[in-house]
Amino acid sequence: MHIRSIPMWTGKGNNYAYILSDEATQEGMIIDPANPPEVLPVLKSLIPSSLKLTGVINTHHHRDHAGGNSELLKIYLDTPVIGGKDCDAVTKTPKNGEVFQIGKSISVKALYTPCHTQDSICYHVQDGEDNAVFTGDTLFIGGCGRFFEGTAPEMHEALNVVLAKLPNDTRVFVSFTRRNI
Repeated sequence: MHIRSIPMWTGKGNNYAYILSDEATQEGMIIDPANPPEVLPVLKSLIPSSLKLTGVINTHHHRDHAGGNSELLKIYLDTPVIGGKDCDAVTKTPKNGEVFQIGKSISVKALYTPCHTQDSICYHVQDGEDNAVFTGDTLFIGGCGRFFEGTAPEMHEALNVVLAKLPNDTRVFVSFTRRNI
């Protein structure tokens, strides 16, 4: 499993998109590609030489996560978009606990974590013994996302039940850095 971060709006929003790829097949998906001017050059530098883009994954519908979907689809036609039902150009909304594959070795499990938005989904990925989770705006480096559409009990469930059950060696990939501490 290879994870490449793509900084977006550096100095303003400090968001991140990520490319998650299977090293053996070079198949990969991009997570939360909100800012096409910063994301597309990275994708273009990797495709087709070292990456076969097989999908877009969104953690929730806010523009700073799913806002780049339509622009990406103008270039990468017919690319599936996996995310909550309110994400721009979504083609598949996984059920809570549903698992899908990237390449041959990466399993991705959708974990519903409503609160920041009601369509917030964290994605737990496994490649053999290697674990990671992409948390969107559910969990930050120094806190959690605002309760735009949810309640404190929902955030408690998301953090202290759903995410707390992940293996202790799980690497955490958040969407924001300094701005949200």
